[in-house]
Amino acid sequence: MEMSIRRVTWREEQKERLEQLDANSRKQEAEWKEKAIKELEEWYARQDEKLQKTKASNRAAEEAFVNDAEDVFPGTEWERVAQLCDFNPKSSKQAKDVSRMRSVLISLKQAPLVR
Repeated sequence: MEMSIRRVTWREEQKERLEQLDANSRKQEAEWKEKAIKELEEWYARQDEKLQKTKASNRAAEEAFVNDAEDVFPGTEWERVAQLCDFNPKSSKQAKDVSRMRSVLISLKQAPLVR
C-alpha cells in the first residue's frame, strides 16, 4: 500500500516536472523564434541598404563611363583600357587568376602594336 502511494506521488511529481520542462522549452523556443525573426529583419534591412548603395555606385560608374566614352580621341585607347582594368592584384576581388591578361595589357600599353 505504502509502495503504491509512493509510486503515485512520484508519478505526480514527475508529471509536474515534465510539464514545467515542457513549458520552459516552449517559452525558450518562442523567445528564439522572436529573436530569429528580428535578426532576419535586420539582415534583410542591411542587405537592402547594401543593394541600394551598390545600385547607386553602379549608376554613377555607368554615367562616368558613358561620359568618358563620348570623349574618344585617337591614340588614347590604351589609356582608356588601363582605366577600366585593375592592375593591382591584391585589391582585385576576382576569384580567377588574371595575371597573364594583366601582364599582356601592361605590355601592350607600354609598347602598342604597330600596323
